[in-house]
Amino acid sequence: MRPLFRSLLLLPLLAACRPDQVEHLSNTKELAVEAANWEVKRIMPADLLRATRWAGDSLTRTAERELRAVLAQKLQEGGVAAALPYCHPEQLPLTDSLAKVLQATLRRASGRPRNPANQATLSAAELNPADTTRRVARPGAEEFTYQRPLVLNDLLCLRCHGTVGQDIAAADYALIKKQFPQDQATGYQLGQAMGVWRVSLQRPGVAEFWTMKTRKVMKKRKPLF
Repeated sequence: MRPLFRSLLLLPLLAACRPDQVEHLSNTKELAVEAANWEVKRIMPADLLRATRWAGDSLTRTAERELRAVLAQKLQEGGVAAALPYCHPEQLPLTDSLAKVLQATLRRASGRPRNPANQATLSAAELNPADTTRRVARPGAEEFTYQRPLVLNDLLCLRCHGTVGQDIAAADYALIKKQFPQDQATGYQLGQAMGVWRVSLQRPGVAEFWTMKTRKVMKKRKPLF
């Protein structure tokens, strides 16, 4: 087909599509971000270890915040007797819900535990409250672990873990000993590490958390007026 003849055939098509009839998309940037979010990306081993640290931080901080809120409420309502049954952060609703999303198991370990099930031998380095290093590892292809110091940062905690006769009333300690006859978790001071948080996570949960944390998020535009 000759070039001139081809051009003559295209003229009616071009004339039929005027600029005022073309609908331009106004959210092309948002669409590009959405496409990038759903793009399949390869997650490297280093990415999974980084995500383990992020997930461990998120879970343990959630546990600490929820525990403080619950204990403050229960101590106000009925003192140590009311608060004692709730000193199980891994069983609290928000913490338990996040653990299920991450496919994680949260527990506490200490050389001086209240519950003998949490007994563990810990080094001085593991109990350094000033050490912000997170210990993350991959003991198996499908398992990741996380650990950081569990520090007594709230004065409320001294009501059950401080010095007996000074921070802990004798009657309150009698209640603690009745429930935990082998209790060793007293005599702590503010800012001291009581033990460590330990988290075990499954690979699918870690990978999903990495995906969520690395997704592109559109910044909200400020209104012009």
